[in-house]
Amino acid sequence: METILQTAEDVISPYLWGRYDLLVLPPSFPYGGMENPCLTFVTPTLLAGDRSLTDVIAHEIAHSWSGNLVTAKNWEHFWLNEGWTTFFERKIVSRLSGEDARQLSCVIGEADLLESIDFYGKDNPLTALVPKLDGVDPDDAYSTVPYDKGAHLLYYLEHLLGGPAVFEPYMRSYIQTYQGRSIGTEDWKSHLFSYFTSNDSAKVELLNSIEWDKWLTAPGMPPVSNYYDERPQKACLALADRWLNAASDCAYDQFLPTDIEEFSTMQR
Repeated sequence: METILQTAEDVISPYLWGRYDLLVLPPSFPYGGMENPCLTFVTPTLLAGDRSLTDVIAHEIAHSWSGNLVTAKNWEHFWLNEGWTTFFERKIVSRLSGEDARQLSCVIGEADLLESIDFYGKDNPLTALVPKLDGVDPDDAYSTVPYDKGAHLLYYLEHLLGGPAVFEPYMRSYIQTYQGRSIGTEDWKSHLFSYFTSNDSAKVELLNSIEWDKWLTAPGMPPVSNYYDERPQKACLALADRWLNAASDCAYDQFLPTDIEEFSTMQR
């Protein structure tokens, strides 16, 4: 846990909450984690024994910045909590386990996003990144959309604007600017433009070229697809297919521990 927290500080900024602890709750706890400041509640199902679910801890630790330090002013802007946190989580995972692990998480996240949008319907307004929730119970709008559609947008912006060397100083400025405040998407967007106007004005033309309404208020999948490296996923699927094919005649002696020797924890 200490390593994850230190990595999060390297990615984002110094941790300002003093103490950080995890409290494992009884099996009746209905969530993977709940990001209370200083003390994250987690489900006992995270104690898998192989550290395969440490990305959940990375996610909850990342909430110490996005969600707790800077938080959405209401449920319509929930992506500012969860989209940013998912984006931060994957950056932390990349530092700890390599870029392949991040790419696999992105591929899985995009599949989860597609599943949510198929469930709601691609024209359902609740699949917008910033949905209108007047008269709507926020529980009815809860899905992976703010998580993965939000992270998809931030990944897109990072690559559009020049990669991590350009984007990471901006994201640190965003946290520093709004820490201790509740904000909306309009505040986030205003700071994005203000930051690049002051620090790299050539990027403003790129920002102006973005179809913001399609990204923020239109339902359905994002208007632009990201390219994710699918090789980590394909390696898993290829091995799974070998196991399925071997089942017909129980030819399992062909499999060796070395088959997964170079797999990340998430691949395993």
